[in-house]
Amino acid sequence: IEIEHKFLLKNEDWRNLATDKKLYQQAYIFTHSGTTVRVRIVGSVAYLTLKGKVTGAKGLSRTEFEYEIPLEDAQVMIAEYADSPVVEKFRYHVPYAGKIWEVDDFIGDNKGLTVAEIELTSEEEEFEIPSWIGDCVSIEDKYTNASLARNPFKNW
Repeated sequence: IEIEHKFLLKNEDWRNLATDKKLYQQAYIFTHSGTTVRVRIVGSVAYLTLKGKVTGAKGLSRTEFEYEIPLEDAQVMIAEYADSPVVEKFRYHVPYAGKIWEVDDFIGDNKGLTVAEIELTSEEEEFEIPSWIGDCVSIEDKYTNASLARNPFKNW
C-alpha cells in the first residue's frame, strides 16, 4: 500500500538540504478502471508500476506494485504503448525530522511546477512539516504525474 501526502512549496530552502538528484522519465498506459500503469526510467534503471484506485478514509492510500524491468523493454513500452508524452523531472531526496521527503522539480511541459511528497505507514501517521512546505494538494488529481501527462502544467 502506498500512502503519501503531496504539497506545493513555499520557497527554495529545501535545496540546501537535498542529498541527491536523479532524472526521472515516465510515461503512462491509461486504463478505464481508475488504475494506472506507469513505465519509469531512472538513469539506467527501469520500472513497471501498477497503481490501484485511491482508497482510505482520507483518500491517500492505494495499492502499488513496482518491478524492475530491462531498460530496453521500458524504452519500447514508452515508444509503443504510452498514451501520453513522457513526464520528466528531477527528483531530490530531502531528509527532515527523521523522514525523507521527495521533491520533484519538473522539466519539459511541466516546467515551473515543483512538489514535495512524503510517504507514510498509515493515513493517521503524524509528521513534522518543514517551513518550505506550502499547500497540501494530496487529493487534487491535477497534481498526480498521470494527470500531468494528460494535462501538463504549461496548459493550466
